[in-house]
Amino acid sequence: ELELKRVDGKVVPCLCVSRSGWSRIIRRIATEHQAKQNERKELQERRRREAIAAATCLTEALVDHLNVGVAQAYVNQRKLDHEVKTLQVQASQFAKQTSQWISMVESFNQALKEIGDVENWARSIEMDMRTIATALEYVHKGQLQAASS
Repeated sequence: ELELKRVDGKVVPCLCVSRSGWSRIIRRIATEHQAKQNERKELQERRRREAIAAATCLTEALVDHLNVGVAQAYVNQRKLDHEVKTLQVQASQFAKQTSQWISMVESFNQALKEIGDVENWARSIEMDMRTIATALEYVHKGQLQAASS
């Protein structure tokens, strides 16, 4: 009930409540307080779930971003491995071909040496033949002169 009372010469409204009234008021306040607490808990739980969802999305986006880089690095590494193998095969083929060329050049040099040896031998034979021919000419001239005298 609402009553008017004088306090320090002023009239102020005063709420007069019985014990059972106070119990109802306290229960109502407690119920309102509990309802507000529940609302706060629900709001906090909703915000927590939203934060977890946002963190999960961020984590997935970061992982996806990193995976793109890792995948590109893997592709590049595979390309490099392929190029290295190709280069090794080509280097091996080049070494084999170079070895064949060296062998051919050495054979050619040997053939040139042999030709040079044959040429020297032929010159030597030619010189010997000239010497013999000259000697035979002297002998023949000597015999002709002896027969004519």
